[in-house]
Amino acid sequence: MPKKAIVIGSGIAGIAASIRLAVKGYDVSVFEKNGYPGGKLSEIRCGDYRFDAGPSLFTMPQYVEELFALAGRKPEAYFTYERLEKVCHYFWNDGTSFVADAKPNQFAKDAAFHFNCTKEQIIAKLEQAKFIEETTGKLFLEQSLNDWRGFLNLATAKAIFRTPKLGLNKTLHEVNQRSFDDPKLVQLFDRYATYNGSSPFQTPGIMEVIPHYEFNVGAFFPKKGMVSITNSLLKLAEDLGVRFTYNTPVLEILHDGNIISGVRIQDDGVVHADVVYSNMDVYFTYHKLLKGIQVPQKKLEQERSSSALIFYWGINKQFEQMGVHNIFFADDYRGEFEAIFDKKQLFDDPTIYIHISSKVKKDDAPENGENWFVMINTPPKGTINWEEYIENSKKNIIRKLSVALGEDIDGLITCEEKLFPETIESKTLSYQGSLYGTSSNSKYAAFLRHPNFHKKLKGLYFVGGSAHPGGGIPLCLLSAKIATNHAPAVS
Repeated sequence: MPKKAIVIGSGIAGIAASIRLAVKGYDVSVFEKNGYPGGKLSEIRCGDYRFDAGPSLFTMPQYVEELFALAGRKPEAYFTYERLEKVCHYFWNDGTSFVADAKPNQFAKDAAFHFNCTKEQIIAKLEQAKFIEETTGKLFLEQSLNDWRGFLNLATAKAIFRTPKLGLNKTLHEVNQRSFDDPKLVQLFDRYATYNGSSPFQTPGIMEVIPHYEFNVGAFFPKKGMVSITNSLLKLAEDLGVRFTYNTPVLEILHDGNIISGVRIQDDGVVHADVVYSNMDVYFTYHKLLKGIQVPQKKLEQERSSSALIFYWGINKQFEQMGVHNIFFADDYRGEFEAIFDKKQLFDDPTIYIHISSKVKKDDAPENGENWFVMINTPPKGTINWEEYIENSKKNIIRKLSVALGEDIDGLITCEEKLFPETIESKTLSYQGSLYGTSSNSKYAAFLRHPNFHKKLKGLYFVGGSAHPGGGIPLCLLSAKIATNHAPAVS
């Protein structure tokens, strides 16, 4: 009889873990509390418009393709994508705009024309990002930080030797100020802190690695939308024999002493297993599912990452000056992050991100229309009056966009859905609605994330954005890789 594995939750990390376990020879069952897979990586429909519900930027496709190769399948039989020619369209309140070309040399050339910098400074910035990735990428992202055996190698020695060049003792904003004189260009590179839900004025300078993945590797778009990442991996998992049960929350993780024995689901049903993988937020895994187990309070009480207020707007007009990814910057960037992380309150001039998948996937909106995924960063759930916060934020967003685009945006909205920290938490069980688990507003943050295995409960593992190495599609996929590498072999 094959060993049995249970995965709690069918977010992208849970699906990836199920694939890897099935390839190892486990008999795998996935239990999902919602009636659909994908967690944040799902979709929303509003009238004649389709929206990707959560993550909208696709980088590092090799981690998706790796799962198909592992299973002996051809990725293109399940999943296709294309590289974007333009990474992002940027807008400032003074009327300045800039389009970041996906080709590094062209991006550098265009930036030198638009900003107070040289082409060589941009190239040097991207080379520094590449240097950090080559020094730390595999070392810190592709293995557990809680298993010392993985660090007894030459790569660790090189990383330690290069530590002074990694920006660990400065903030991302400080290293960007050191790189450029133009405040707009500093702000452009500061925004990469938001990719892990952090503040550029607090997160360490090592985060300047992030542009490497957008420019040196590439920004991509799945031809059937971001949700097709979920759908393609779900199909692969099912082809490998993984069973998915929806509308079935796990109520308890069962253990006999220090050994996992299975889970209890609704109607007091018990399902036995040799290993259990939780794709639920670590906070709720401990507080909802584990009884009689000591809670690691320090890890669970860490500062949460930012959350988001998202409007899904069907717009009955097309805007040629916008692309797939768009940023409308705040004037006072420091003030915005202080409002989010320190004051836990509304900021009147928020930075706005707009994703328009219909720029590429035309059937996501009616002819002459666009599907706008409109997002601002917010504090986690906390004790905020969200009804009032949402109403005031919508007014600020519409006012800002109407000025920037020279159009009454309110009059163009034909349908609307919204998502905010309270609903993010209730739908995805992400504690406080945080998008990336804990924040990275500390140089020690990577080492403080919960490991991918339980040190005392044999057979319990953790995957997803609240565990190592963090949130976002690539890191969630890597969490599944790390966690399943620790699974016992099937004899």
